[in-house]
Amino acid sequence: MGRQTTYSYYGSLLRLGIPVVASQMGHMLTVMADTIMVGGLGATQLAAVSFAGNISVPVLVAGMGVSLCVTPLVGKRYGAMRHNSIALCLKHLQLLNILIGLFQVALLALFWYLMPYMGQPAEVVELARGYMPIIIASMLPCQIFTGYKQFIEGLQNTKTPMVISLIGNALNIMFNYVFIYGFWFVDAIGVNGAAWSTLLSRVFMWLAISVVVRRMDLCRAYFSAKRRIRLSARVLKHILTMGLPIGGQMAVECLAFALGGIMMGWIGTAEIAAHEIVMTFTSLTFMMASGISSAITIKVSLFCGQRDRQAIRLNSYAAIQLSLIFMACTAILFITLRNVVPALIIDSAQAVEIAAQLMIVAGCFQLFDGTQVTVMGILRGLGDMRFPPLVSTVAYVVTCLPIGYLLAFTCGCGAWGIWIGYLVGLVVACAMLLMRMRLKMRKIPF
Repeated sequence: MGRQTTYSYYGSLLRLGIPVVASQMGHMLTVMADTIMVGGLGATQLAAVSFAGNISVPVLVAGMGVSLCVTPLVGKRYGAMRHNSIALCLKHLQLLNILIGLFQVALLALFWYLMPYMGQPAEVVELARGYMPIIIASMLPCQIFTGYKQFIEGLQNTKTPMVISLIGNALNIMFNYVFIYGFWFVDAIGVNGAAWSTLLSRVFMWLAISVVVRRMDLCRAYFSAKRRIRLSARVLKHILTMGLPIGGQMAVECLAFALGGIMMGWIGTAEIAAHEIVMTFTSLTFMMASGISSAITIKVSLFCGQRDRQAIRLNSYAAIQLSLIFMACTAILFITLRNVVPALIIDSAQAVEIAAQLMIVAGCFQLFDGTQVTVMGILRGLGDMRFPPLVSTVAYVVTCLPIGYLLAFTCGCGAWGIWIGYLVGLVVACAMLLMRMRLKMRKIPF
């Protein structure tokens, strides 16, 4: 493989991936904006938002994960020019995302009821229970937006979701300022203001993408064709068979980090706040690596449809290299700025000191985190949906959480021990996924 060929694959991936990265960042920038603005109110308020997020984000991510299967399904059919089959996917995708959104609402309503029994400080629970119902109301519009986003990304259009996500994020920041602190005739409502901002921005993104996608030349024919297609339980089952393992895998991974946050609450309020600060930045860098992962999923699924083995391999290795370069840069930033960044968000010496320690561990696991999510994207494009959930179970349920608990509470390492558990889990996940990718690359059936 010549140098010029390598650069051409880098460029192709970046042209497709940068809009995906920007779109993925939209979700996390919303969380980041909430963290920074609520952090100005105090450690207890930030801990309440963190507690609610530890419950709601795994449910949100699980729904997004189920929708991720649509991108390789559509991408493979788009590469093979099977347009009627794409319209069939669209018909069932619309129903599926409504059902998922309603399930998310029902599940989170149950968790809201159980919040007082999760061992968190009473003042944190009180604030979180007021914040949570507004976030629950935002789940359905967010899920519908995600479904349409994955559909048009499968058609090689990554710019439209990016633009809508960035506008939605800008609206969220503006509404945060108005509702959290008050502005003109609007009274300040504190923590709940961040929830209202999230709801309004997600409703905007849902309405915007619903209107735009229907008017796009690329999609107009599919919306017209789907009217003549009848719903099929078999097709719905096929999509769920592809999507549920992805959703389960992402939920397990996210839940491991969320349970770590809940364990932080067993230590103290400052630990919850520190955990939330560091998680916000690691989630942001993860979403950028996840954007590269989504781009390689699109590429690999397209080339599977075209039966181009060489393009699959070259694009896959280029994606891993790009992810490693980016995550190496963020690792350096995490470690060198560990004392500076937390102090910009919260005025609590204890929380800043704890967050600085956690930033060191977070910097260490950046390379493993970026590699594992990129390899998952490659496997997804190859149609391997069932192995990643096994990886997540071994890496996070069997390895990460038990090690974190033992180090934090049995060995007395506190918050730092929980994050060492994260590091070990990511190393295990990375190793297992790389071995699986090598096996699948050798057995591409064309």
